[in-house]
Amino acid sequence: MSKKQKKMLFRILLTAVLMVLLHFLPVAKLLRFLLYLIPYLVIGYDILIKAFKGVKNRQMFDESFLMAVATVGAMALAVAKDGDYTEAIAVMLFYQIGEWFQSYAVGKSRRNISELMDIRPDYANIEKDGQLEQVDPDEVEIGTIIVVQPGEKIPIDGIVINGHSSLNTSALTGESLPREIQTGEEVISGCINLTGILKIQTTKEFGESTVSKILDLVENASSRKSKSEDFISKFARVYTPLVCYSALALAFLPPLVRISLLGLSADWGDWVYRALTFLVISCPCALVVSIPLSFFAGIGGASNAGVLVKGSNYLETLSQTRYVVFDKTGTLTQGVFQVNAIHHNTLPEEKLLEYAALAESASSHPISKSLREAYGKPLERSRITDIEEISGNGVIAQVDNLCIAAGNAKLMKRLKIDYKDCHHTGTIVHLAIDGTYAGHIVISDIIKPHAKGAIAALKSAGVHQTVMLTGDTDAVAKQVAKELGIDVVYSELLPEDKVTKVEELLESKSPKEKLAFVGDGINDAPVLSRADIGIAMGAMGSDAAIEAADIVLMDDDPLKISKAINISRKCLRIVYENIWFAIGIKVICLLLGAFGIANMWLAVFADVGVMVLAVLNAIRALFVKKL
Repeated sequence: MSKKQKKMLFRILLTAVLMVLLHFLPVAKLLRFLLYLIPYLVIGYDILIKAFKGVKNRQMFDESFLMAVATVGAMALAVAKDGDYTEAIAVMLFYQIGEWFQSYAVGKSRRNISELMDIRPDYANIEKDGQLEQVDPDEVEIGTIIVVQPGEKIPIDGIVINGHSSLNTSALTGESLPREIQTGEEVISGCINLTGILKIQTTKEFGESTVSKILDLVENASSRKSKSEDFISKFARVYTPLVCYSALALAFLPPLVRISLLGLSADWGDWVYRALTFLVISCPCALVVSIPLSFFAGIGGASNAGVLVKGSNYLETLSQTRYVVFDKTGTLTQGVFQVNAIHHNTLPEEKLLEYAALAESASSHPISKSLREAYGKPLERSRITDIEEISGNGVIAQVDNLCIAAGNAKLMKRLKIDYKDCHHTGTIVHLAIDGTYAGHIVISDIIKPHAKGAIAALKSAGVHQTVMLTGDTDAVAKQVAKELGIDVVYSELLPEDKVTKVEELLESKSPKEKLAFVGDGINDAPVLSRADIGIAMGAMGSDAAIEAADIVLMDDDPLKISKAINISRKCLRIVYENIWFAIGIKVICLLLGAFGIANMWLAVFADVGVMVLAVLNAIRALFVKKL
């Protein structure tokens, strides 16, 4: 509990005690008013100050103004009629109790997100003259060797060059099981080193590291408002002055009508009391507070589960998702390619692999990496004099003064080289040397363990259609789609073809149905931006994909996609529950107040009671079931 919350709680308790004591204290009329003024000012001085500042700045139509007018008016009526002061004080007291509940709920949401903020490292260890020196992570350059001891956070992304350990990744991924790491593997900042000492060579500056990007995403999430939040903000700007003028009319028009048209006396006090009750009931606190809080809690709950949502508008869009389009490699498959076979080779297998690895040496594609790993020996880059990469086809390189063409069937057709088809399932890399076919290499990918379950979970969550886009061959694509239960598959696509396919899918669906695209590679960035909602696989995803995406999954588990959709739908369900509940209760109580049936106590329930219930309902969005 914060210092401000403790202070407010003390004021609430002090006011309650004073009201009980004064109730049993028989005193004269004037002294009674002065004594009751003490608890009123104790509990309401800050509201009165806010209302005065609002009037002074010509921005008077807010909750503080409504509460100030209603309670000051009720106190004045009690003085005039020698009535009960407790109603006016109780209205202010319960309003402040509602504000305390709101403050507590927001604080709980912030603490939940603050747990994610704890991933920010305070320092990085650099070894100098046999001693560890703590430096600011911002000062560490790319390629620096840093030392991470057990219990410390990894401050910057890098590659382990010495040591092995277990890493706690729960702050990033929501996954409670530690991850084993050893020499040669990549690590991301924000993880906590649990056991051994690690020496890490940094691959990014601190500002570009994973931890910095995550913190930036979370910190900026509140700036992107949902349609529901925008509606409530606009609604409050119109609604508040409207009810103020309505209350004014209720106080004066009926008595004037009785006098001028009916010739009857007017009970001004009764109608002013009705108008003040009307004002208290009309306070839009429940809507103005609970709707943004629901989204804030939803984003907090999602981040705790390893799903980063860049704004409440994306949370709202995600809840309407009915089509999910996947990139294959790195999303549904692990992107870990292995050479399984070599067919129709006119050279020894090792020589064919050597030429293929040299030709692909400049590429960062997983296929290229698998060829280099299969060759298993250091590559002499000086043997390569020229490399031309043809998007969606392959590469043509000059190696040892030989023209090496390595790529798919499209490349062979482009170069008018006769090639041999392969009946094995996998990615086929054809090789030609000086225009003559030299054989092909069969490379296959591994499907992620949870991929099949992820597709089934999406269908259970109400997704109408799952689609897979890939640049891989038709045979490979169809086999993966069949194994996973994907509805539609498009294969042998160039990066620009994926954008075209997504645009076609966007045009074919209804406007109320949203399409999500899930990808992880740098060539997925244009598609992520084009879809209604872009979801990036964060842990292994490229920086460009994470920047272009609206939602980032902090591990590479596709099962988190259905979880993110369920979180968004729970959040939106809570939002609509609060909207209908708050408006419904207020309309009923406003009518009762206008006809003199509702008193100030019912007004307190209609305002503060509804707000407390709505706030308690809103914080349910914080709690997310673990997978």
